[in-house]
Amino acid sequence: MNKIWLKHYPAGVPAEVNVAQYGSLVALIDESFSRNADRPAYRYLDRDFSYRQVDELSRAFAVWLQAQGLQPGDRVALMMPNVPQYPVAVAGVLRAGGVVVNVNPLYTPRELEHQLKDCGARILVILENFAHTLQQVRKAVPVKHVVLASMGELMGFPKGLIVDFVVRKVKKLVPAFELPGAVRFKDTLAEGRGKTPKPVSTGPDDVAVLQYTGGTTGVSKGAVLLHRNLVANLLQSEAWYQPALHKVPAGEQIVQVCALPLYHIFAFNVNMMLGLRVGACNILIPNPRDLPAVFKALAGRRFHTFPAVNTLFHAMANHPDFGSVDWSHLKISAGGGMAVQQATAKLWLEKTGCPICEGYGLSETSPVVAANPTDTTAYSGTIGLPIPNTDVRLLDDNGAEVGPGLAGEIAVKGPQVMAGYWQRPDETAKVMTADGWFRTGDIGMVDERGYFRIVDRKKDMILVSGFNVYPNEIEDVLTQMPGVLECAAVGVADARTGEAVKVVIVRKDPSLTEADVRAYCEQNLTGYKRPRLIEFRPDLPKTPVGKVLRRELRDKPAVAP
Repeated sequence: MNKIWLKHYPAGVPAEVNVAQYGSLVALIDESFSRNADRPAYRYLDRDFSYRQVDELSRAFAVWLQAQGLQPGDRVALMMPNVPQYPVAVAGVLRAGGVVVNVNPLYTPRELEHQLKDCGARILVILENFAHTLQQVRKAVPVKHVVLASMGELMGFPKGLIVDFVVRKVKKLVPAFELPGAVRFKDTLAEGRGKTPKPVSTGPDDVAVLQYTGGTTGVSKGAVLLHRNLVANLLQSEAWYQPALHKVPAGEQIVQVCALPLYHIFAFNVNMMLGLRVGACNILIPNPRDLPAVFKALAGRRFHTFPAVNTLFHAMANHPDFGSVDWSHLKISAGGGMAVQQATAKLWLEKTGCPICEGYGLSETSPVVAANPTDTTAYSGTIGLPIPNTDVRLLDDNGAEVGPGLAGEIAVKGPQVMAGYWQRPDETAKVMTADGWFRTGDIGMVDERGYFRIVDRKKDMILVSGFNVYPNEIEDVLTQMPGVLECAAVGVADARTGEAVKVVIVRKDPSLTEADVRAYCEQNLTGYKRPRLIEFRPDLPKTPVGKVLRRELRDKPAVAP
């Protein structure tokens, strides 16, 4: 496909950027810490951490890691929410020559055991709130050193003691655990403070991060992201953001809301790494599900960018505390991780005046592949245009490019595409073509301007009497129905049509009935797309990032009558 989208790029966004500006993330980190030393890098529980502080703390942690025998290429797992120890540890691991392995802190013992065994991490940094999970698999995993962090330990005296007391004793958020030999994060910093880590020669082709896929479509696999992959994507994203960032007054520090978890690649690169590149301050939100705490953290603050998933935008826009925040300085509402629904986008624009700029990416692409222009004024219903240095094609099942107006599997080629899956050449071969294209497993279409639209994931597609039904379409229609808060569509077995559509709905209006839903679908969906089964639930199963787990809705599917 010719890059027809380039004709529709916003003014000032180049078709290509120099993705070789930095030899590694370490070079970028060093430059940023030096250039922005006196600026706040992170705000956490009403305390600012400057670039200089994060620089010094991360050097101390790098010294401690090397003292434990960490060698270049060794994996260090980080299992924490958005606390200041996370960016400190990331910079420390990379400076010591290690590989960051991001771990979801809400993993079950089974999931944690799988990931730690798969990546072979020698060291694990874990928030004490989740230490009981590790205890259950401690003897089965290869981790040699466990570092325990706490919510308040970097807050200083006396606030840190107060925070930890409330978390442990009042809110009782730290279940009892026993991890003999574990060391405290603050003690590792004390050991390395004032010392300089041994120099490590880190290059663009060295592994920086193992980013495990969510496992929503199968066994969780580690996407191998090289330093050059992540550097390329943050520079690509920076170029794409320029039309909106130019609206920030000259000399004013860019402030980003970091509500997405840093262990997710979206926040890791777009919040943390891009934040370092542009000298931004990230407001760390430890628990985005605690909406009153989110609004409290944002009250009285000027902020310019807010990356989030549809479910967070939706929940915040519908919350009674929404008006307690000043949204007037917001320049970019970046939607990703899942489809942004029209009803959510409409409400968000009405309430903030800043349209959701939907994009598309994957763990395997560091993550950003495409995005709507950041100077957009309205919701487009698409994932936008491929960002600079990126090529996208739509392929059929045989790997041939499909014609205009036809749906096909999205394939991506660009400097942000992973090197493969960690120690899984068979899985890598399934998704990487011989000429370097990554097959995403997502079905898309493209219009005459080069704007791509996700139809759905291959595995989520429902086949009704030979017709393709895409859950995203059903969900987008139903979430615009008065009385529906959110919903999910899945396919269930049907003796007559092969599969039938089932929808699971969370009501906004308790009086909403199945008859109401059927009448609405009759008006808005053609026959084979209408749900045969309608189920009401108090909530939908979701990943910690907010993606709806359609797989769980399928695990115990009802059979259509």
